[in-house]
Amino acid sequence: MIRYNLPISSTAEETKVPREHVDTVFNYISHLLDTAAAGLPEIIADRSTELGRITKPIALAIKARILVTAASPLYNGNIDYTAFKNSDGAPLFNTAFDANKWKVAADACKAAIDACERTSMLLYTFSELGVTLSDTLTRQMSIRNSTCEQWNPEIIWANPSVSTYEIQRQAMPRLDPARIGNESVLGSLAPTMKIAEQFYTDKGVPMNEDKTFDYAGRLKLRTAVKAEGELIQEGYTTAAMHFNREPRFYADLAFDGAIWMMQKKMFHIESKAGQWQTRKNIYDNNTTGYFAKKLVNWKNEILEGQGLFVETHPWPEMRLADLYLLYAEALNEAEGPQPAAFTYIDKVRARAGLPGVQAAWTAYSRQPGKYQTKEGFRQIVQQERLIELAMEGARFWDLRRWKKSMEELNKPVTGWDVDQSDPVFYYRVRTLYRQTFQTRNYLWPLENWDLLNNPKLVQGFGW
Repeated sequence: MIRYNLPISSTAEETKVPREHVDTVFNYISHLLDTAAAGLPEIIADRSTELGRITKPIALAIKARILVTAASPLYNGNIDYTAFKNSDGAPLFNTAFDANKWKVAADACKAAIDACERTSMLLYTFSELGVTLSDTLTRQMSIRNSTCEQWNPEIIWANPSVSTYEIQRQAMPRLDPARIGNESVLGSLAPTMKIAEQFYTDKGVPMNEDKTFDYAGRLKLRTAVKAEGELIQEGYTTAAMHFNREPRFYADLAFDGAIWMMQKKMFHIESKAGQWQTRKNIYDNNTTGYFAKKLVNWKNEILEGQGLFVETHPWPEMRLADLYLLYAEALNEAEGPQPAAFTYIDKVRARAGLPGVQAAWTAYSRQPGKYQTKEGFRQIVQQERLIELAMEGARFWDLRRWKKSMEELNKPVTGWDVDQSDPVFYYRVRTLYRQTFQTRNYLWPLENWDLLNNPKLVQGFGW
């Protein structure tokens, strides 16, 4: 880490600097963000030309994320790195757990939340002039548009340098059977069975904990009745696990038998072999049977012929819901379950149409006291993050900082048997491929060229 630009007159030897302790790096980045935040505006004054520029709330929110990462198990008390030392023998990691790091992280989260709320940021709820929807669909649009409605009041940082055109084209299936020849949309961005199963039931607790949910029978077939009309096609046969799930399940995912609402039309998803959204060639196809509805703007439209209109939006690097959940996590790790932690996780759950954690677990979970312990509430917060931020890129980093990648990323990746036309055979779980994650994968290696040019550098752990 070089804090200052080296002068041009520096000798080759002066440019060869060693690595620094990971805590030093985190503290340096945090200091830089504090310095930057002091001179940044709280809001963008000229929204016509400057949206996307960095503001004080953005800097403080990213600082909060960094300090939560620094306090997390990968970097805080990780004994795997006991032997990971610098060229002079000095340790690069502090392998003794420091509880105060979580207190510092919680304070940073609260400072960022206060900065966001001073500028009137709030969790997004759908309200569009001239559009009247049922409560069910309004809830879905509040969830979907929290990521897809550009510059909405929940977005802390939207990055205009990252276009969502291609990811939407990959996520959106061929919705309209009248225009099934359209090759502009692919539907090949396929959430896995793991993602589908992690969403709660409609009682707001995990499927395998819900006393009212037949978890053992989740793979059985069931036919939808009229009451499911805005979620699953009436009279359509699909898996039992697609029924009685929380609103985010239906807002974020589509599946064989699902309803997909767009601005101009309501579509039915039928993705078994030979149906509308089935495989069309050997390359661009959905391999799991699930579609990433969350990433598709509801104003997109398949046009006549081969055209496609995509309502693009800047990629949401960070939303207020993310910050609320970071704060709940940091509070729990610092002091255990407490009212403020429940308050902020429940804000996110309320927008999703779910009861608060205490009420849901007490009434419906097979582990009713789970939220009362630090370990139990940790599991709840982690699952809430995996659900709320699904398909937004957070899971990749969360699993690493929680030091759970070895556990989760060595499991097989599974989905439905999408090449089958009969529901009995389609709804069989199949393994698509097996992942491999090793301890060394937590940190990326340095280039050999850099190591050759600077003997003071040491290679990343395990490489």
